[in-house]
Amino acid sequence: MAGKAARLRYNLITKTPDPNSIFESSTALNTTSDPQATEAIRLASLSYGYSDGVTALNNLNLTIYRGQTVALVGPNGAGKTTLLLHLNGIFPQAKAGWLASISHGHNHSGQGADKPVVASDQAGVWVEGLKVSPKTAPEIRRRVGLLFQDPDDQLFAMTVREDVAFGPINHGMDRKSALIWADQCLAQVGLEHVAQRPPHHLSFGERKRVCLAGVLACKPSVLIMDEPTANLDPRARRRFLSLISSLNMTKLIATHDLEMVLEICDRVLLLDGGQLIADGSPVELLSNKELVEAHGLEVPPSLAARSQG
Repeated sequence: MAGKAARLRYNLITKTPDPNSIFESSTALNTTSDPQATEAIRLASLSYGYSDGVTALNNLNLTIYRGQTVALVGPNGAGKTTLLLHLNGIFPQAKAGWLASISHGHNHSGQGADKPVVASDQAGVWVEGLKVSPKTAPEIRRRVGLLFQDPDDQLFAMTVREDVAFGPINHGMDRKSALIWADQCLAQVGLEHVAQRPPHHLSFGERKRVCLAGVLACKPSVLIMDEPTANLDPRARRRFLSLISSLNMTKLIATHDLEMVLEICDRVLLLDGGQLIADGSPVELLSNKELVEAHGLEVPPSLAARSQG
């Protein structure tokens, strides 16, 4: 198993964005000879521990390239959500307590605070060459859109339209333009007809799509998602996967939906115990029964049926 994992670990697949996308200005590849020009996300020696002594991330090093759709898989408690929260500055990786206002239930100040474990200034997280820090956090959050697993953690306004417009307004767009843009983003996810409705009147799947519209309204170049297909019925799941697939940007998806990984992802990262176990193509990695079962997963039914046939 170790040899197989080692061969998978750095099997990187680069995918070039469609230049006709509405996100062209955000995601177009830089064609210079600089190898960092195509990096969307880079983690260097990233470690993070909680105040109860649990090490959530342990010396992670990886690079995700612009335009890739990457799945982040692993058992519960592997560190997937903790990793996602580092990518737009919700969790600190320079000094504990610098973002106490966005705690998400964790204490980031005072004695017992959760804290990063950083060996040097070379450790941390970079998004498109910009290191995540208190100073860069506003720009990082403009570049990185975060879609939470539960849409009710993300929706708060009185109407759907107001909710989608909130992000652009917060980033400096005037209210009239933001509302017009919100209508366009709702149309992109097929929900322009619910613009004046309260979010809590919508179905779970509709609320997920409203959240996606709100993230897209901020024109991110990187989209990170935590269990985007969780609790969706088959029709809502198909619709949501179609939307995700149509988006021309870098995507990192934490998920237990391994069939989704096979459908829309071109690379998969296996995380367990806060460590990167394997990195490779979805079919090759997820068909490795010994590897996936050793880390709390199972070979997806479609791959298992293929091997039996």
